[in-house]
Amino acid sequence: MKNKEKIKETEETTEAIPSEGQDPQQNDSEPCFDAEALQAELASATAALAEEKDKYLRMAAEYDNYRRRAAKERETVYSDAYADALMQILPVIDNLERAAGFGDVGDAKQLADGVNMILNQFGDVLKKMGIESFGEKGDAFDPNIHNAIMHEEDPEQVESVLGDVFQKGYRRGDKIIRCAMVKVIN
Repeated sequence: MKNKEKIKETEETTEAIPSEGQDPQQNDSEPCFDAEALQAELASATAALAEEKDKYLRMAAEYDNYRRRAAKERETVYSDAYADALMQILPVIDNLERAAGFGDVGDAKQLADGVNMILNQFGDVLKKMGIESFGEKGDAFDPNIHNAIMHEEDPEQVESVLGDVFQKGYRRGDKIIRCAMVKVIN
């Protein structure tokens, strides 16, 4: 029995060893690879990789350009809004300069009328910008929009009303630009 096993082992090992004229790399169970086909496949893969790399670089450059353009637009929007606000205020400054020139020549009534006209002009400018004032004498006190700097007790007045208004408050929509400085009664 031992001889039969040795014969089988010898036959199996001789089948695994290639015979003369047979390619040692070639095995009946594995397909044969053609070098030209492999080189063509490598060339097409290299071309596809180069194309994808080019797409990636273009996309990265496009994103970088977009980021720069967006930053520049943000800066431009801010400066344009700033310039528009100042353009609304400049005519008022011009009228204040004219009123200051009349202080030496005209009487007090003309000067007071000129200042009142300028105040009206400022009010119009603020309305155009969407800004409204608040904090009138007799309004109800609201600690969210009023800054109480004085307090007075008056039994004849309703509780928590505005007495004197030292500085008006201003808001644009829901945003408070400046709180009103007031004296609160009761």
